[in-house]
Amino acid sequence: MLKTILPLLFATLFSCSSDSTTEVTDEQMYFPPNDGNATWATKSVSELGWNQEAVLPLLEYLEEKNTKSFIVLVDGKIVLENYFNGHTANSLWYWASAGKTLTATVTGIAQDEGLLNINNKVSDYLGTGWTSAPITKENLITVKHLLSMSSGLNDALGDDVSPANLKYVADAGTRWAYHNVYVKLQDVVAQTSGQTWSNYFNTKLRDKIGMTGGNWVNLNNLSVYRSTSRNMARFGLLILNQGKWNGNTIINENYISHATSTSQEINKAYGFLWWLNGKSSYHLPQTQFEFNGTLIPNAPSDMFAALGKNDQKIYVVPSKKMVIIRMGEVANPDNPTFALSGFDNELWQKINALYQ
Repeated sequence: MLKTILPLLFATLFSCSSDSTTEVTDEQMYFPPNDGNATWATKSVSELGWNQEAVLPLLEYLEEKNTKSFIVLVDGKIVLENYFNGHTANSLWYWASAGKTLTATVTGIAQDEGLLNINNKVSDYLGTGWTSAPITKENLITVKHLLSMSSGLNDALGDDVSPANLKYVADAGTRWAYHNVYVKLQDVVAQTSGQTWSNYFNTKLRDKIGMTGGNWVNLNNLSVYRSTSRNMARFGLLILNQGKWNGNTIINENYISHATSTSQEINKAYGFLWWLNGKSSYHLPQTQFEFNGTLIPNAPSDMFAALGKNDQKIYVVPSKKMVIIRMGEVANPDNPTFALSGFDNELWQKINALYQ
């Protein structure tokens, strides 16, 4: 059953407001204390002038769709925080491919520290032979190509990223394909920092924004992040605020701007491991077909997202100073997907009813 840990939900359901505006206030961004047990400030639906009657249908829909947690932040404050199906605020859940954006961010931090340059070839850091591609082709692959999913390596060979399984298909930069070779970025950071990936991540990102208790685990030979839902919300808030956390720069704004903009011209809806809405076309995993139109038509055009298998979601909407988190099982079991799914557009229809 649906579980809400905040009295806020009752305020949103039963308070009233004569203000029906949908604009987000120009309030200063709020950041929760880095103590994971500290109180996180809230803002009610009525304060925002949103539609009270749209809240319950949204929550019922989320529960029906195998959701475990759902959080909405505006101006950094919690507007909705709900848990379902036995999940709690302290439960850990995997990010799946939504965690790719953590790797992209830490790669940017390493660049800020002068440990690497994303325009340099990967073999500068890992040595030659990290793939089974001919050396001339391997040396075409830069760190940026891993960030943008344009390495040119074969994406049809499964999750194994050992050299024997990283085979050449096309020159780097000429083909977009959703590929787990991105995890080699973690090896690059570890090599250049002289630390383990986890230690560098914890020191440079996790601990600085209070993402307490999360950890990297090995699933099917891939490094996958697990955390609470609030930790996922903290990361979304950092990115919404262009890499700054309560006045401190965690990663430079210019890198975040590039990470959340089109990274290559093949898949316009893809940045540095972030999915981008509002573009004229997009590609999906496991296909070379180009789809015309925007990624999630019901979502704001400036929205960008971290999307993971079984519908793990971080939606960031700069125009509304909003972050939305969804963790759970696959929403539509008959149609599981690796990243984008029909659930995204359906969910945004319900979200829109809150403020339109």
